[in-house]
Parts: sequence; C-alpha cells; structure tokens
Amino acid sequence: MGEEQLGFDIPGEGRRRPAPSAKARSQASGRERAKRAPEETSGPRKLQDDEIFDYISGDKVVKHTPMEEVRQRIARALVHQYGIDPRDMRADFPLQVENRKTGRKSRKRASIVVFKHDSIKEDAEPRPEDIRRIVVIKPPRNDSRTVSKIRTFARAKEQVDEVADLMHAAGPKCEYGMWTDDKDLYFIRRDPQRFEDEYLPLANWPRGDASLFDPKGNISSLGIMRSADETMLKFAFRRCHDFIHGNEGLPKDAAFWQFLYVLFAKLHDEELVREQGREPRFYIDHTELAALAESDAGSKAVADRVRDLFEEVKEAHAEENQFTEYDRLTLNDAALTFITGELSTYPLHGTSLDALGAAYQELVGENLRGDRGQYFTPNVATRFMVELLDPQLDETVLDPCCGTGGFLRETLLHVLHREGLPDFGRGLSVQEKARLETEYRPKLAKYAKERVFGLDFDPFLTRAASFGVMMMTKAKGNTFQVDSLRFPYAGADKPGFGPAKEREDRIGIGKVHVLLTNPPFGTDIPVTGPTLDLFREDEFGGVKDASIAYDWSKDKEKGDGSLKRGKPASSVPPERLFVQKCVEWVKPGGRIGIVLPNGILSNPGPDDEAVRRYILEECWVMASVELPVEPFVFGAGVNILTTMLFLRKKTKAEKDEEREYGPADYPVFMSVVEKVGHDRRGNRLYVRDARGEYEWREYWENDDIWVGNVVVPRQIKRRKRILDNDLLALRDRPEKDVEVRANVIDAYHEFLEKHGHELPWVKGESA
Repeated sequence: MGEEQLGFDIPGEGRRRPAPSAKARSQASGRERAKRAPEETSGPRKLQDDEIFDYISGDKVVKHTPMEEVRQRIARALVHQYGIDPRDMRADFPLQVENRKTGRKSRKRASIVVFKHDSIKEDAEPRPEDIRRIVVIKPPRNDSRTVSKIRTFARAKEQVDEVADLMHAAGPKCEYGMWTDDKDLYFIRRDPQRFEDEYLPLANWPRGDASLFDPKGNISSLGIMRSADETMLKFAFRRCHDFIHGNEGLPKDAAFWQFLYVLFAKLHDEELVREQGREPRFYIDHTELAALAESDAGSKAVADRVRDLFEEVKEAHAEENQFTEYDRLTLNDAALTFITGELSTYPLHGTSLDALGAAYQELVGENLRGDRGQYFTPNVATRFMVELLDPQLDETVLDPCCGTGGFLRETLLHVLHREGLPDFGRGLSVQEKARLETEYRPKLAKYAKERVFGLDFDPFLTRAASFGVMMMTKAKGNTFQVDSLRFPYAGADKPGFGPAKEREDRIGIGKVHVLLTNPPFGTDIPVTGPTLDLFREDEFGGVKDASIAYDWSKDKEKGDGSLKRGKPASSVPPERLFVQKCVEWVKPGGRIGIVLPNGILSNPGPDDEAVRRYILEECWVMASVELPVEPFVFGAGVNILTTMLFLRKKTKAEKDEEREYGPADYPVFMSVVEKVGHDRRGNRLYVRDARGEYEWREYWENDDIWVGNVVVPRQIKRRKRILDNDLLALRDRPEKDVEVRANVIDAYHEFLEKHGHELPWVKGESA
C-alpha cells in the first residue's frame, strides 16, 4: 500500500511544498519558469528517488521520508475507512496557536486538517472556522532491540495537549483530533456542552460528518463506521500485541495467543449482535474512556465482559475441540480494557477478508517461528503458487507442512476473489468489495470445511493455522498435528492423527487433487529410523518400485550415466522425502506446487539426481520458477535460493505409454524471477524506464463518501508508481484494459495458449 502515495507535512518540520524537479531547480527565477512552454508544466513530472505523489491532490510531488509514509497511510484511511472526501482535506495547514498557560502566540502547522464538506472554494484560502478535524503526525520511533511500551492515554498529556492547542486555534466547531507517531495513537474530541474547552479521550473517530454519532454511547453508536482500512487494522492489531508484550511483559508468542483469545471474543460478540439481536458487550463507553485518561488501571467491567465472551467462545466450539483447558485468558484489567478500546470500533465481520488475512499474517509471521527448519513462505510466493495451480471448488487442497496456514488462507482468498467477486474485485470500492465478500463468506466456510486441509508436526503452528481459517470463515480449520512423513500409516501418538485419519477419504494417499507446500529444509534435521521404511515399503509390506530413501551412486558398469540403487539409506534430508511423499499423496492427474532449495534441482551428486529422476518418472513438469533470495531474506531471515516447482502426477496409462514408446518430449515453462517488489531489507522497488526515471500509471479509485449520513459514490483520480514485481498477482492488477508490465503468471498463460496442445497429460491446462 505504500506505493499509493499521499503527501502531508508534520508540525515543526517547516512548510510542506511540492519538491522541485532537477529542471525546475535549474531555473533562475519565477519569470523564467513562467516563460516555459505550457506542455512543460502540464501534468506531473518525473519523480526523483526521494519523491512521491501526493494522495490528496493526486498529482503533486512531495519528498518521501519515513514520516511521509505515516501521513500517507492516515490520509488514505481518512478516505477508505472514515468516508471523508479528499477535496475537503488540506495538509500542513497553518494556525495561530495560543499557549493557554503563557498566552504567547505562535504559528504552527497541522499535519492534516479536514474541513466542512464543500466549504473550500476555488481561488480562496480555506477558513480555519470551517475546520472539523485535525491530525498531528510525528516522526516514527526508531526501531530498538529492547521492548518499547505503548503510552496509555493517561501518560500522553503532552501529545493530547498538542492536538488540543491546534483544535482550540481552529475554533469551537473543530470537534475531533488525532495524534500518532506510528506507534502510539490517540483520538480525542471536544466536549461541545461545556463553555470552556475540555478534550476527552475517544475510542475512534466516527465516519463522515458524524451528525448521528453519540460519543457518550458504546460501540453501538460507532457501529455505523465503515469496514476497517487494511493499514489501520494492521496498526490496531500491532498495538494490541505490543501492549501485551511490552506493557504486560509476556513473551511474543504468549502475547500472540492472548491477543487471539480477545480477538475471538470480539468476533463472537459481533455474531451474537448480528444473528441473535443481542446487545453488544465488546465495547468501552464514555465513562470508562474518561477513566483511562486518569489511570492505567483499566476497567473491571470491560475486562469481565471480555472474559465472559471468551468463555462462551470456548463453549460454542467445545464439540470441535478447538480450545483446551490450557486456553485461558490471563490478561489483567488494564490490558483487556486497552485492547477493547482498540478493537471495539472495527466491525470485523464487514471488513474485507484481504484486510483481515493481511493483519493476521503480519502478526503470526512476526511472533511464531518454528525451530525444525521451517521457513515460512513469503506472501508473494504463496499467492503466485495458488494462482498458477488455480484450485477449483470441487478439488481437495492439502498442505502437509502448513505452518501458520499461509497456503490455506491464500487458497480461500483466491477462491473468494475468483468466485465471489466480479473480475477479481477490480473497480469495486472498498466498501462494496467488503459487502460482496461478506455475502460469500458462508460458501467460503463450506469450501473450507469440506476441501481445505493442513497438517504439521508443530502443535502451535497448526492451531495458528486453524484460527486463521476460523477468523476468515467462522468455520474451524481442518489443520491437524501429525507427522506428515508417517501419515496415514504411523504416528498415532500425535493428537491430530485420529481426526486426520477420519478424513482419509479426502486426504489419504492418492486422494488429493491439489497439494501446495514448502517443506522444511536442511541436512541438520535428517529423517532417520523406521520412518524411512515407509518410503521403501508399501502398505502391504512389499518393496516400492520407486523410492528415494536409498543410497545412490553412478553405475560404472553401464557407463551411461545411469544411477545405481544401493543399500537403504540411514538418514535422508526431509525435503527429499517430502518430494516422494507429495507425489504419492496426490491422485493421478493431481497437481503439486512445492518450494525446494535449488541444490536439489541442480547439484550433480547422485542423491540429488535420484530425486530429479524420480520426479521425471512419476510426474510431468508443468513449470519451474526460480526465486531470488530477497523474499526469504526479508520474510524469514534465511539467505537461500529456492525454486517453485509445479508438477502433475502421471496416470497409469501415461506411464505405460512411456514404457512402451519411451519418454515423452514436451515443452516446460521455466522462469527466473528477478524482482519481487522489495529488496533484502523490505524496501519497495519500483519500475524505471530506460533513462532510470520512475514509471507510474493513472487510475480511478472508487469509494463512498459520507455527506450528511448519505452515501455518495465518488471516483477519485490517482497516480502511483508501478511496483517492480515479476510475480504480480491477478487480484492486485488494474482494470483489464490497463497494460501491466511483463510478469510470470501472464507469461505462463501465454505459454499455455501457445503450447497447450503439445502437453502430454490427459486433462489439459486452462489459460
């Protein structure tokens, strides 16, 4: 989202001005600039490295700093979440501020101001008396290895006073204020009933012009708020977790689970309100908010309501065994009150599943890490693999190394965008997209319950994966703790073995339609013992015709480069075994997408060559897409080169034909990805032209603006730089008639159109 640039300034940083181009800087005077030809000044100019487009104006160019990123996210949320017309906003607006203690006046600038709708006239300066809201944005805190605490409202007097001074300068009709530094966030409101200014804490801003908003009520008065903006929801999730981790002193993983319990209490409360007409209980009212301004102790009434909700959640899912006796909400009153204040104003049920999935993924990726060679698959690779294999509604999908469930959630989102939204949701407003997704959610839940499965050795990761599916669909995820290399023939000591065995008709050996996985890598975690026998013997005790679990060498007697199978191997790296297991798992004609270290596909040693020969004997190679190191370096902290390998399992008839007539010769799609949209540090990369200048595209953004509690559809023209990503996702693209840069998925579809008739498998691939 950072490439959709908004531009605003910060108080105390000096006046915000569009950054001049190199050509403009070379002009000696305004008179000379005025003499330039009209075509030189019309439209936006090329961007410099430290420049971005201004979101509010749509075409101005401003300096790009970390602080600018924060302003951009806030300004975008003002449109998408709060329904405020960008034409009613101004950045870096100067106000004459009086120090209420000393009486001295000084000129300060508000980062963003929101004026009364349609009060800004052409060729006239906006009037301070028309200001309705003010935002103060400060530089983001420097990252630190130590735990940084969240400042509560009671400890934010200096920050609140800064906003209050600007609101006072704007006049009595400026009712709402916000302060943030991308770590702390405070909403305040002016009490209009008092003659003297009094500024009170607020859980969140209401939408639009707020004429129906009752600040003294509970969450039900904010229930008219639109669905959450993705960046603001991520921000809220992160603040909640950081409060538990930093202020309460819990380890990061324990803080994650405690936050998740509260999140499910919130979702349960929404369900009761929506489906049973119950009164909301997950809220914080004005008296409880006011108390937070005086003390950090929290509200026992708020905390008790949340605790009761979580107990009801456990009871509601008792038959599914989703929660155990060890799932206890141990947070104190202060933490539960803080989290309730952060989440209560967001209607999660009506929020885009993309936003929910992204917020959840960010939390789970930062706080849960496996220790058995598990490298969580970066989102850019996960999404690409799902799109290329394109799971259908009647196909069973399995990830036998599911980790936190990235492939499972991405499969659900892919089906949602393909089946539940027209044209992958392109051209829809944020609110319309969220509405359609909400309508499709019951069908998505049915698909998740019947067709989407995950297995993993780590019990904490399988629970995180299950909770992630449950948050998106309200249905318990089919994720089970089993030893995937031994299932379904051994490993009954694992608690998920029995439930997984009950689904053997769908996830048994030779039953799966689509398998997506990123197995653990590493010779330091070899597989030994009886598990290896399962790869050499079939279920009846006979010797398997094709197996990897042997020692291999070159057959010197034949001298033709063929391999000679030796004695049974005593240890085998897990990624080699997972290749065989995945092939065995899918049904003939089934599809596999697997992430493998490049060595297994290129090393000259006989053990790795044996894996490659096994693949060629058992499968057709659909595609091979090599990844750069950046996704895993930034996403998992692992410097490793990998390849996404896509296979289709041969049928018996196809194997028999090859034995009769020899191996088939067929085209294979191969690609080397150079850019994934960011560098090793996570900094975004954008497309440049032959002269090194940034390229951008113009587009229309659809959204709903709230005026007088009436929805007004609005199209807003915007410009943004083009992300340099070879794995551009289908649902992240502009409209169909907009040309996009060359990317792998389009190249694959072109390959299928050109060579589809040459592919030997029975069921042809559809472009």
